[in-house]
Amino acid sequence: MGLSYVLAGVLHFVAPKTYERVVPPQFPRPRTLVYLSGLAEVGLGIGVLFERTRRRSAWGIIALLVAVFPANVYMATGDDFELGDVPAQLRDPHDAALWARLPLQAVLVAWAWWYTDESSESNDRRI
Repeated sequence: MGLSYVLAGVLHFVAPKTYERVVPPQFPRPRTLVYLSGLAEVGLGIGVLFERTRRRSAWGIIALLVAVFPANVYMATGDDFELGDVPAQLRDPHDAALWARLPLQAVLVAWAWWYTDESSESNDRRI
């Protein structure tokens, strides 16, 4: 899980415009929010790799997933959300993927929750 979040966080810095598009318009400074969430993903992803910081980092990931949920809702429901260069014939499956992403957030929260287990022996088996 940690490496997945590190990779996702790095992508915020590699392709910030892609992530800016999903920030709802009522949120200020989209680029700053993209960089902050990317930094959080990298830091928390590294944190779950180490027993000493695993539990706190997992709680941080849960908080981050809750914090970015409005962006996922915006992507699925927002009329203002631009699909960019996605051809018309791919928009319907793309829309379905955006809606599928909403319950996926619950799966990601459950995965992070699993890392909050106080038993270090069970946590060591998760890496």
